[in-house]
Parts: sequence; structure tokens; C-alpha cells
Amino acid sequence: MIRLTSFGIGGSARLMALPRSQAEAAAAVRTAVELEVRPFYLGNGSNLLVADRGYEGFSLKTGGMDRVRAVQGRLRAESGILLARLANAALDRGLSGLEFAHGIPGSLGGAVTMNAGAYGGEMVQVLTAVTFLDGKGETATLPAQECHLSYRHSDFTEHPERLILEAEFALSRGDAGEIRAKMEDLSRRRKEKQPLEYPSAGSTFKRPEGYFAAALIEQCGLKGRRVGGAQVSEKHAGFLINRGGATCADVLALVEEVRETVLRETGVELELEVRTLGL
Repeated sequence: MIRLTSFGIGGSARLMALPRSQAEAAAAVRTAVELEVRPFYLGNGSNLLVADRGYEGFSLKTGGMDRVRAVQGRLRAESGILLARLANAALDRGLSGLEFAHGIPGSLGGAVTMNAGAYGGEMVQVLTAVTFLDGKGETATLPAQECHLSYRHSDFTEHPERLILEAEFALSRGDAGEIRAKMEDLSRRRKEKQPLEYPSAGSTFKRPEGYFAAALIEQCGLKGRRVGGAQVSEKHAGFLINRGGATCADVLALVEEVRETVLRETGVELELEVRTLGL
């Protein structure tokens, strides 16, 4: 799993399916249902911390499902497509609304599940419908309003047995030069503020109501704090990074130290945003 996560951490997955189409994904899920095995759905692994011992269950990686097309004025894309490619696909068609997604290092399925967002934009603003496989491997489609997207939450976080196959977006016509300029500006701002030169899983903690996790961590003097190969980024305290050779145990120990320190000194309890597997 070191090769399949942006953190570069984790042991081996015992069994994994790599579908290249929605039909192959459905076949894999239905087989899992017959065998009474619950699959874990993996996108780009950009928000995931895997145990050092790996994962003994069954994983399904959606990266092979990455087609995008325009249908009746709407943009439709499969769940495995990377957000940067999706944003570029919108740009190529002169469509505005997905500029914020260009620098988010995840796949579409994960972005919909967590209502990913940045710099004032988020999935709920442009999403119109989601097609998925339910826990029995049957296909269903929900309009966006019935997916109940909110901050880092949706019906898909409540129902991890559902596999997102495809999402549809309503975007507005825009000037390609202006769209590109906005994407480049956001990319520049990310590079200036975020430790993109090191492996990480993005923002480690959710934003506490009324606060910013990074500000609280920095306030507690934890910037640069290190456990083994894991470190609180000196560039952005909201990121825990892999400085080289970090283990899952290193990251978890650092997470606990940060949470305990922030709670003790500020009274605010930080909630992990990064998903874990195999713990």
C-alpha cells in the first residue's frame, strides 16, 4: 500500500480488484456479496493511513474507471478519475465551476464522499447526481440533494458499502483563459502554503467549529514536532508529513500527541480527517 497512498505508508493488501469499467466493478462487488466479504473502496489513497501490517481484507481500487464525457450539457465522470484531470476536462470544454478541484490530489469518488473543497469551492456546489452500487451490487442513482453533502460528510460516509460509479455536474460556460488563470492561481497558492514536497494525506484534522486546526496546533508550539519519520509540517501545521521512512505507528503517535496537547492547552478536541485502514 506504500505505492497506492499519498502518505507512502502501509503494509500489503491481501486481496485487491482493479476494475477497468463499471461492469467489472459491479462483477467484483457482487462476487464479494456472494462470498459475504465486505470490500474497502480505494480511490487515489490521498486521504488514507494504512496499518504497517497491511490489510487482510478485500480492496477495490477504482483508478481504472476514469472516463469523462459531456451529456446534454452536463459533465459526467467515473469515480476513479483524478480531480486534476476532471478540472482539465472541464477547462477543455470551456466549463467553469471545478477550478477549485484542480489541486486536490484525490479521485472523484472520494471527493464526492467527503464533499471535498478548497478556496471557497466544494463538490456540493456543482454536483447534480451520483450513480453507485448499493450493498447488494445493484445500481442506483441519487440526485445531489438526496446525497446530503456537508462538511466532509455525505450519505456515502454513512454507507461505506456503497461504491460510487459516476457523478454528474452542472457547470457554467466560461472563458477558457480566465478558467486557466484561476486554476494556475490556486495552484500557486497551494504550493506557497502547503508542504507539497513531502508525502502526506492532506489536512490531518477536520476543522473544529469556530477554529482552524492548523492555528491551534501552531499556537501550542507543535510546528516541526517529530515522531520517527512523521512530522508536523513547519510550513503548514495542519499537515502531518512523512519526512522519510515514517511508519503508521509514527503517525498515530504524533496524532495522539497533537490531539492531547491541543485539548489540554485550548480545550478543543481535534477530530481526525484522514481515514485509516487495517487498524
